[in-house]
Amino acid sequence: MSKYVALSDEVYNELNALKIESGKSISEVIIGLVNSRNALYKNKKKKRNIMELFGVWKDDAEYWDNFEKEIRKSRNNAKMRDVVL
Repeated sequence: MSKYVALSDEVYNELNALKIESGKSISEVIIGLVNSRNALYKNKKKKRNIMELFGVWKDDAEYWDNFEKEIRKSRNNAKMRDVVL
């Protein structure tokens, strides 16, 4: 059964990029993301070794480089404001 969900353009574009990259449908991409999240948080109460997460995003180096550039760009464009206390 299909359902309709409203998404912002930004979210849709991200999902569509993942869809194109993986060759899967958007539904399959979302299921993969949900399953990944569930696997990471499955045993929330159990202490986990942080090294289990090492390299999880290693294949996304370009994404993280762009992410960092956008943060730096945003910080450079920030304006100082006077605050009166």
